[in-house]
Parts: sequence; C-alpha cells; structure tokens
Amino acid sequence: VQLQASGGGVVQPGGSLRLSCVASGFTPYDPAIGWFRQAPGKEREFVAGLTWSGEKTDYSDSVRGRFTISRYNRASTVWLQMNNLKPEDTAVYYCAARMRRHSVSSNADTYEYWGQGTQVTVSS
Repeated sequence: VQLQASGGGVVQPGGSLRLSCVASGFTPYDPAIGWFRQAPGKEREFVAGLTWSGEKTDYSDSVRGRFTISRYNRASTVWLQMNNLKPEDTAVYYCAARMRRHSVSSNADTYEYWGQGTQVTVSS
C-alpha cells in the first residue's frame, strides 16, 4: 500500500493551496483518510479527515471554515483545499489511512499507513 501526498508550496497569507493524497494498493476496501500536520518544535496535530465514502468529515477547530477535505465518488484521491491560509498553518502536512473506514478519527495512533509529507509555508 502507498500514500502519496503532494501540492505543498509557499503562499502568502490569505492565499490558497490544494493538497492531494493518492492512496494505492488498498484493495478491495478504500480506507478513511486523515490529514495531519507538524510544525517545527510542535507536536503532530489533526487537521481534517473523512470516511471511505466521503460522507462523514471532521476538522480541527483551527481550520474549520477555511479548509475542505473531499473525495470524489469514492476515488483513491483525497483533496485538502486550504483557503485563507495563515502563517500558523505553516507545517509539513501528512496524509494517513485508517482501515476502520466508517468513522473519522483525530487520533493519529488509529491510522495504520502514512504518506511522506508535503511542506506548506505561509509567509509574506
């Protein structure tokens, strides 16, 4: 199985980025996907997650209303649309897969597979 995260970059405050996570090898069942981030000197934190079908989603309070996680038609790609970015959003963003796929969890320990991370830098 493999998770490939991409889409990071440098953006000014107030700008937008869209991250993608491609999950492969999870046949025959699509996993739930979560996005986490880790800034230098800080602990890894939950950002957003959704179930295998995309019908249930959850967000951290710090990004709710600015970020949107989505999965089209149970596809293997999950997107994280990030709008109105702030300097405090600067971090390495990781996507992770959870085989208990009917629920969303903010607990990183419940995710069995992790991607390699993509850097997001918000700076003027």
